Amino acid sequence: MNWKSAIKEFKNYLQLERSLAGNSIEAYIHDVDKLQQYLELSGKNVLPEAVSSGDLLDFLQYIGELGMSAQSQARILSGIKSFYRYLLMEDIIKNDPSHLLESPKLGRKLPDTLSLPEIDELLLAIDLSTPEGARNRAIIETLYSSGLRVSELVELKLTNVYTDIGFLRVTGKGNKERLVPIGRDALKYLNIYIEQIRCHVPVKKEFENYVFLNRRGGKLSRVMVFMIIKELAERIGLQKSISPHTFRHSFATHLIEGGADLRAVQEMLGHESITTTEIYTHLDRDYLKQIIKDYHPRS
Repeated sequence: MNWKSAIKEFKNYLQLERSLAGNSIEAYIHDVDKLQQYLELSGKNVLPEAVSSGDLLDFLQYIGELGMSAQSQARILSGIKSFYRYLLMEDIIKNDPSHLLESPKLGRKLPDTLSLPEIDELLLAIDLSTPEGARNRAIIETLYSSGLRVSELVELKLTNVYTDIGFLRVTGKGNKERLVPIGRDALKYLNIYIEQIRCHVPVKKEFENYVFLNRRGGKLSRVMVFMIIKELAERIGLQKSISPHTFRHSFATHLIEGGADLRAVQEMLGHESITTTEIYTHLDRDYLKQIIKDYHPRS
C-alpha cells in the first residue's frame, strides 16, 4: 500500500470509526505526513508497511535535532503509533514498528561526539571547487570552531562577524546575545566564502546581511544544514548518526578533555543566565580567545 492510500484510509478510520474532531484528525494526518516527508528527504523510499523501528528512531532523532521540543516529539510519536496500530488492526502489517518506542524524555541524549580525525575526514570530503563546497566548508568549520547552535549559524549576520578581533556575535535562546571566539582556520574559510563566493550570489531582498545563503540568494535553512552534514557523513561512510549539534557537542567535549576551564566553555556555549551585559563580568574576551588557542584541536 502506498502512502497516499494508507493516509487516506487512516483518515477515514479516524472519522468514521473513532469519530474524532476535525482538528484531532488533521493533527494525526500531519504527524504521518511528517514521517513520510522525512523518509523521502533522507532517501528512504519505503512503503508504510516496510518502515522499521530503526527508521522511526531516526525520524525522532531528526525532529529532535531540528529543535523540536520533547513534548512536540511525544505528540508526533503518539500520532505515528496510532497510524501503525491501525495498519496492524487492518492486517496491512504483521508487526508494529512503533510498539517499543518510548516518548522522548525532557533530557534528550546528546548525539555522538566526533574525533578530530573524523572531523578532518568530513572536511576533506568537501569539494572546494564548487561555490556550495566553499560555503559548506565555512559552515562546518564555524560550527566546530565556535560551538554554535544550528539556529545561531543560519541567523549569523555579516555585521556580527568581527574579523579583526576573531569573534562572532550570536543570538542564542531567549534572544540573548554573546560574543564567541572563532578559530584561525574557521575564520580563514569564512572569509574565503564571504569575499570570494557569497559576493557573486544574487541576494534576495531582506537577506543582504545574512552570512550563509542558499544558491537562490535566500537564508539557508536549518534543514539544509542538517542534510549537508548527513550527506558528508554518508560520503565518508561514517557509521555515527550526526547532526549540526554533534559539532557543538564535540566542540565542548574536546575543549574540556583538553583541559579548558569549564566556566569558559559554558560561557562560549551560551548556557542559561548568560546575557549580553553579564557575559564578560567574570571572564574577559582575551581569556576566552586564549582558551580556543590553547585547547581547540583546530586552532
